Amino acid sequence: MDTNIGSLIVRTPRVLGGRPRIDGTRIAVRTIAILYKQGLSPEEIADQYLQLSLAQVYAALTYYHATQAEIEADIAAEQREYDRLARKHNRTRKSA
Repeated sequence: MDTNIGSLIVRTPRVLGGRPRIDGTRIAVRTIAILYKQGLSPEEIADQYLQLSLAQVYAALTYYHATQAEIEADIAAEQREYDRLARKHNRTRKSA
């Protein structure tokens, strides 16, 4: 069976905000990259996401490494938004 590796990662404007994801799933490349950066092996990631094949995990990691600056910027932007919302929540709790 031939697999076009390039077809495993897709972008759809109305799914995950157009972020790259594994085709047929709502699992973003950045999710796989974060787990990998936390020290999980591709096999461990595939074990956590039973709907993913090992080939799909490796495709996501390949995409991450090929577009690392873009994915890292997306991860950083999400972290900044999380931090902003956490600060806002903490201020709201303290004033209540």
